[in-house]
Amino acid sequence: MKTLSKTLAASALTAITATSALADGGVIRFGHDNKTDPFENPAHACTAVFSNIVAADTNGSVTVEVFGSNQLGSASEHVQQVRDGVIQATLASTGAMASYYPRIDVLNLPFAFANNASTYSVFDGAFGAALADDIEAELGDVVVLGFPDTGGFFAVTNSQRKIADLKDFDGIRIRTMTLPSHQTIVKSLGAEAYPLSWGEVYSGLQTGVIDGQMNPVPIISFANFAEVQQHMTLTNHLFSPYTFIVNRAFYEGLSEAEQSTLHYAAESCVTASRGLSRIIEASDRGLAGLMDKIEVTALNDEQRASMAAAAQPAFEAHVAENLDAKAGELLTLFKGAVDAANGDTYID
Repeated sequence: MKTLSKTLAASALTAITATSALADGGVIRFGHDNKTDPFENPAHACTAVFSNIVAADTNGSVTVEVFGSNQLGSASEHVQQVRDGVIQATLASTGAMASYYPRIDVLNLPFAFANNASTYSVFDGAFGAALADDIEAELGDVVVLGFPDTGGFFAVTNSQRKIADLKDFDGIRIRTMTLPSHQTIVKSLGAEAYPLSWGEVYSGLQTGVIDGQMNPVPIISFANFAEVQQHMTLTNHLFSPYTFIVNRAFYEGLSEAEQSTLHYAAESCVTASRGLSRIIEASDRGLAGLMDKIEVTALNDEQRASMAAAAQPAFEAHVAENLDAKAGELLTLFKGAVDAANGDTYID
């Protein structure tokens, strides 16, 4: 199946590349690596809303063709394709962006946010603008249109024991992405970090190669991890948004009115990703459904503070040792924005 998927992706990409020189200048080819159902996946909800607004409000002078489910390659390959102008847009995870823009790692500050509203405030505000500017300056060939939701805060599942305190992590093998910062965070909590590709996670949990994993609740639900896991802890220790990027040359070839449409369509795209994420979390496709299948533990303030005290210094040491001075400046700016957002309220 992996070979077939790669063959189909290569064929689709070859067809797009071959016709790109002949394509209309107003066509946005939009690649992502998620299920192509706007009611089941935040990424595709985002692209669907974006596509609709762009086509309608430009009277068809700009249209969007969405290629989901890794039709054109991996998430990391999508970023390179946007930079090369093979496709015009993608939603890049922090893992996919890290290969091209290592400073994105500062977003992995663990146990940072108090709630979902804080994440909106940070990424829609001055920090989000500063991050977008820095990405554009470093890469040079992309424009950042926003930071959509990937599904919400990360939770930890495992097959060994209930995790409610720092000591409960001891010796549990938790799958991480290949991001060194994720491995640093897991180790700082006392668990064993086990990097593993996404396609091998379910079988790894099933066979006991790994004891647990960490992901947003909707992903845990859709991946059917409750079939092979007995315990889930709502750690809320990470929030990793997508970075919505478009090819700069394409963007600059649009009229000012068309560029303006892309920006407000992207804002609606971000809103859609957040709304669907919250709906899924609250439905039988999310936390409500999982509670009948897996033991769910929520942390109190004291438990979260204990974990944060272990994880945050280790993470900041990782940034200082492995990233550049500009990353340190961004981390300081990020922490300030997070503190302000956490102290704010929706309605006073």
